[in-house]
Amino acid sequence: MNVLYRSYFHPKNGIKKEKDPPVLSVSTSSTSPEDLEVVHTTPIKTYGKRKKHAILFSDSDEETSDSKKKCAKNTISTKPNDEKLEESIEEQSPLKDTDKSLTQDNEISESDCGTTKINDHPIKDALQDQTQIKTKCEESSLPSIKFEPTHIKSDNSDTDEKVPNKLITDKKNKLKKKSKKASKIESFEKSSDEQSPTKDADESPNHKNVSESEYDPTKKNYHPIRDAFWNHNQPTPYRALTKTLLCIEEVSARLKIIEILSNYFRSVIVVSPKDLLPSVYLCLNKVCPDYIGLELGIAETTLLKAIVQTTGRSMAQVKSDVKKTGDLGIVAEKSKSNQKTMFKPARLTVKSVFDKLKEISEMTGHAVTVKKLDKIQSMFIACQDSEARFLMRSLAGKLRIGLAEQSVLQALGLACTMTPPPQNFPPEILNAAKKMSEEKFKKTYDGNTLIIKTTYCESPNLDIIIPIILEVGVSALPENCKLTPGIPLKPMLAHPTKGVHEVLSRFDGLKFTCEWKYDGERAQIHLTEDGNICIYSRNQENNTSKYPDIINRLDSTKGPNVKSFVMDSEAVAWDRENKKIMPFQILSTRKRKNANEADIKVQVCVYMFDLLYLNGESLVKRPFCERRQLLRENFIEVEEQFLLATSLDTTKMEEVQDFLEESIKGNCEGLMVKTLEEEATYEIAKRSRNWLKLKKDYLDGVGDTIDVVVLGGYLGRGKRTGTYGGFLLACYDPDSEEYQSICKIGTGFSDEDLQTHTEFFQQHIIDGPKSYYRYDQSHEPDHWFETAQVWEIKCADLSLSPVHRAALGIVDPEKGISLRFPRFLRIREDKSIEQSTSAQQIAELYYSQVQIINQGSTNTNREDFY
Repeated sequence: MNVLYRSYFHPKNGIKKEKDPPVLSVSTSSTSPEDLEVVHTTPIKTYGKRKKHAILFSDSDEETSDSKKKCAKNTISTKPNDEKLEESIEEQSPLKDTDKSLTQDNEISESDCGTTKINDHPIKDALQDQTQIKTKCEESSLPSIKFEPTHIKSDNSDTDEKVPNKLITDKKNKLKKKSKKASKIESFEKSSDEQSPTKDADESPNHKNVSESEYDPTKKNYHPIRDAFWNHNQPTPYRALTKTLLCIEEVSARLKIIEILSNYFRSVIVVSPKDLLPSVYLCLNKVCPDYIGLELGIAETTLLKAIVQTTGRSMAQVKSDVKKTGDLGIVAEKSKSNQKTMFKPARLTVKSVFDKLKEISEMTGHAVTVKKLDKIQSMFIACQDSEARFLMRSLAGKLRIGLAEQSVLQALGLACTMTPPPQNFPPEILNAAKKMSEEKFKKTYDGNTLIIKTTYCESPNLDIIIPIILEVGVSALPENCKLTPGIPLKPMLAHPTKGVHEVLSRFDGLKFTCEWKYDGERAQIHLTEDGNICIYSRNQENNTSKYPDIINRLDSTKGPNVKSFVMDSEAVAWDRENKKIMPFQILSTRKRKNANEADIKVQVCVYMFDLLYLNGESLVKRPFCERRQLLRENFIEVEEQFLLATSLDTTKMEEVQDFLEESIKGNCEGLMVKTLEEEATYEIAKRSRNWLKLKKDYLDGVGDTIDVVVLGGYLGRGKRTGTYGGFLLACYDPDSEEYQSICKIGTGFSDEDLQTHTEFFQQHIIDGPKSYYRYDQSHEPDHWFETAQVWEIKCADLSLSPVHRAALGIVDPEKGISLRFPRFLRIREDKSIEQSTSAQQIAELYYSQVQIINQGSTNTNREDFY
């Protein structure tokens, strides 16, 4: 009988992997090596499961012992002609006798029960396997047997036949050469390690990576090299990202989400840094900065066609599944799991997916739907497991895992603190937390995160930010990534107040000014050095094509010395006949994109109130009095087109009260009160107490209107049959990234409003509440909705509630806050879901009520951020 010889060659981590070696299968009727049948199979997974690998890679004796226990006895058996062949393979450890030479280790003995032994040295490029094969045949007529690569202990002690000596000698010579090479590598690495005493033993990149199935970013003490299943300078597999997102989907704790995502980012930073930018974009479900205006948001019908045409399922089946689950991604994953392919396509990578998504978002022109469908299908065919789920969700425009922008930036900050870039591979620091105290690490982490968030607010362009982080580090961002005309910055926001007395109390001893608060749309106007003009909303949405009239008139207002600028202003609907301001509802009727100035019916007047950049210099760190002076000196008022905001500098309560009433008569919402000299910088993206807003609504009831998110709908009865009669509303908590129920609402709607809302939300019905929806079972609606719209509402007051979850734990450890007598005002199309009123703001409004103040309750945390 023939004896099978087999060894595997595994490449060094980080070196291009060679083709899998063949597995030999020998016919029992032939003794010639030339007759061996070659069968290709996948190399076995060896990390942590085989004795010698456990010794090489374990960090403790316990791990070595555990690994040895796992090398259990196995048996390969077949039953041709009702007979059973048992063969066993016993593994010999190459490290048992370290004093023996490699030549001795590689000696082949033919005296041990007729067995031929081949020992390989397992260092780097050296051989990975050694086996001792013992075979016993009970019948000489058995067919050829194909052996899978495994290791089992033999119960047989001899073999019937020997392999030709020539084959043994050739094997021996090859093994000796490789063993000598391995010895040299080992000697070199040993000397290198001695020269680098600062490097942690567990941070060596020379360990075997985990397999794809073992990849776990939730792992405690995550190692960015060993726990990544791809090698240095290899493209990051899309599977790594989707497994990370899958882990995030299963948890709701914000800190744990940040930790999981940061572990993935750490591996990308070290192993494949070029993939960090597409990774961050895919986590944000974007393909470019917001202001560029490229969106995925592929129509559901197109995605359904892609699933149907790729998997062969019927449209009726797929639609039925979508209706049941409410999640196209899960339906795509299940449909793909049942599909069998003759040839497996190339695996998806993070960069390839990102590039194709960007191509899809840029597609325009004739037959664009067909072109997009082809791109989608080409990716969908290559998907495996959860890749299909997140690919479809990305294409639909929602990842649906509660991963907010701020958490992604926080995770990036944590990753850059633990494994700081830039470092050469292998990096000296893989876990900075081990080299500093907990307090120092937290301080460094908070500092890095603040730099990243501040930079992103000032210049929200990851195409600029990420390369700087990778090339020179986080600390270099403020100097290398500054406010630039053409790139919108996130606007400063005002804090609500309830009355004039609160304004005077806050600004006691400070100089301040009062400005009319206009009922329009925030317009951040940019003029670049090369003469390009851009207009952005408070959401960084590019509104340039919406306001061609503003662009054409801009030359008439800027001074002769102005070469570039960034101006903060408000675009307000203007009645030219009566020469007065019109309400926001009139402005919202203007065409949103690609407006033609000749067709414009609603005219606008721009009220200028701040200057943030002028002729190459950022002004955000200057006090407001200086910024306002530069605005007045460099811009000219043009009647009914460009006007400075009406303002009053005063410290007297009576004058503030009169000015407030005057602003209301002028069709404004109220006043903006701003510090002039002290604490008067422009605080980007922050809702600051250096700007206070005093609205007419503050004079009765609650001091501010509230922007809430719609979570669900209650079917109407009576006159409201056929529409939703009420809705479940929630505030957003950015800390926990949860939507917390705050009230049910059924008033303030016209019949047309209800019909409009019903038609809109029927397109956003989901099967059940998300894991990040917080509500009481007693308020469960008839239909749950995807969070898709922000409403502005008004209420009489706020009270503690045992059933609603808004601001739970902030004001009371067991009770949330609810709104009494809420009424609908309007849809806030200018606000994203994350910009709805936060839980902290709800707590602020609660504490600002007269009855609560009279009780002596105070809120110690007075600052909150967007």
